[in-house]
Amino acid sequence: MGLKGVQLINNSQMKTGTDVNVVGISFGYHDSSCCIIQNGKLVAAAEEERFTRNKHEFSIPQQAFLYCLQEAGISISDIDYLAYYENPSKKLARQIWMGLLPNTSTHRIQALANRLKDPNQYLREIREKLGYTGDIEFIDHHLSHAASSYYFSGFDDAAVMTIDSVGEWATMTYGYGNGNNLSIEEEVNFPDSIGLLYSAVTGYLGFDVNDGEYKVMGLAPYGKPKYVDKIYKLIESSPNGQFRLNMEYFSFLTDDRMYSNNLSELFGQPPRVPESELLDFHKDLAKSLQVVVEEILLQKVNYIHDKFPSDNLCMAGGVALNCVANGRILREGPFKRLFIQPAAGDAGGALGAAAVAYLKLNRAQSIKPMENAYLGPSFTSDYIHKVLESTSINYLDFRNDQDQLLQEVTCNLMEGKVVGWFQGRMEFGPRALGSRSIIADPRDSGMRDLINALVKKRESFRPFAPSVLESKSKEHFDIDHASPYMLETCQVISDLDLPAITHVDHSARIQTVNSKTNPKYTALLERFFERTGCPILLNTSFNMRGEPIVCTPLDAIKCFVKSKLDVLVLEDFVIFQEDVPEIWEYFINRTEDEQKVSVNNLVYTLL
Repeated sequence: MGLKGVQLINNSQMKTGTDVNVVGISFGYHDSSCCIIQNGKLVAAAEEERFTRNKHEFSIPQQAFLYCLQEAGISISDIDYLAYYENPSKKLARQIWMGLLPNTSTHRIQALANRLKDPNQYLREIREKLGYTGDIEFIDHHLSHAASSYYFSGFDDAAVMTIDSVGEWATMTYGYGNGNNLSIEEEVNFPDSIGLLYSAVTGYLGFDVNDGEYKVMGLAPYGKPKYVDKIYKLIESSPNGQFRLNMEYFSFLTDDRMYSNNLSELFGQPPRVPESELLDFHKDLAKSLQVVVEEILLQKVNYIHDKFPSDNLCMAGGVALNCVANGRILREGPFKRLFIQPAAGDAGGALGAAAVAYLKLNRAQSIKPMENAYLGPSFTSDYIHKVLESTSINYLDFRNDQDQLLQEVTCNLMEGKVVGWFQGRMEFGPRALGSRSIIADPRDSGMRDLINALVKKRESFRPFAPSVLESKSKEHFDIDHASPYMLETCQVISDLDLPAITHVDHSARIQTVNSKTNPKYTALLERFFERTGCPILLNTSFNMRGEPIVCTPLDAIKCFVKSKLDVLVLEDFVIFQEDVPEIWEYFINRTEDEQKVSVNNLVYTLL
């Protein structure tokens, strides 16, 4: 495919002023998002799903775009460049190739025909729906992924590895960054894809493709690696950077299903019916898949270190959200430091696209490291007060006494209450990091089952993550560095009994918290520690199954009522479930009943 990288534009094209605003967007497939880099700093980023309330929103990020402009304090005319996270022409070439394959489904052919009617649809949508008339840059998908990690890592140099299902043609890339220079030196190309392998088995196990992969990862510790040899029949890895899928077991090239009937024959079991009982077979298959993926990724990490012997590794792409594999890569691999873009999936591609475009305009400048993931909207206490005053909901007001607020929340946590915690700017990426979180006492043996069954309404096998004071993390978890984004797992070594956050294999996907990045959440953890001797809280995302994480105070109130949480903390206000009028539950349930039922994807979005 040739070498790709950041190609700097001519001096005559370079921006000469001091204020430079570059917008990055991703949309068209899943996880639409928008961000803005202002004078080298990432000042705002948000996923469109948080505004539309449609999980994995794919449409153009109109509301996220408006938010980013507002947060940056600029108008649309102040944008110097807009960057889109992939190359539509190259993607269309791959789609045409797929459409010409024998036995391609009628649905696929029709979808392709619709695309061919409007090959410039992304450019047109940007112009029409965002109202933007300036310069637009299309950045290759995996370069966007690579840039989203490397340029925001703070490393002076790093090997860079990206892994997902598919971009234009690439599914995995190996590159190197040094200073402002970033290049992709090698690719693995479609249809060979670790991401599509994982998605195919995800679908076979009865979970939604492009959504349930993390469920397979959570299910794996309950099983035994009985089928590793058979998984290796699906994928053959070479000693270098390449590997190949055995397409005999996959049908995503021509059909609207990820796997072929040969997969069922290989394992001697029919595909699992969604929501049906999980048998030992399903658990063992999940474990086997996870083991193989970890082994291959470790092999490729050693390969890229041989090519680019840096101490630092940067990763992005949807597979980089596999926190179990990430933990092994850091513990067993050759790199001393690892940075993974917190929004490693397609949403984060907007960041990388914006970074590449920014550096094209500003050769002498650099991108400032990502300080935290709190890049979304926030709401003042005065605004929230006005909302609450209009709802007829009773509340406690702690606007003038944060110490008393922390005391109130801590007491409720100690009493076994489940708390919705809504504070500050919303997180960017799939993890709740103490801004839009549901929190609880991790020492409560019944807490995990309670939240899974009554609040999150999700599978009982799925673990919850702990938030821990960074200064106390080494005392309770086998980790020697900060982990602020919940992107790796480690073993629980605490003397405390922590059943609510300890997985069946004694692991946990931790978030370390400090006062620099999240002072209020840190203060709550410190208060809980003072009262209990436990510097840890259970932390899960503030949403119910099938819904995006809450964005606004009204979103939080709706989720609070539906989920039957005990307590809701909206900035400086505390609400108890019993103080919510019954009319709210009627209103929310009626609205929910009238919503259209979404159809789960049966195949990864390849077209």
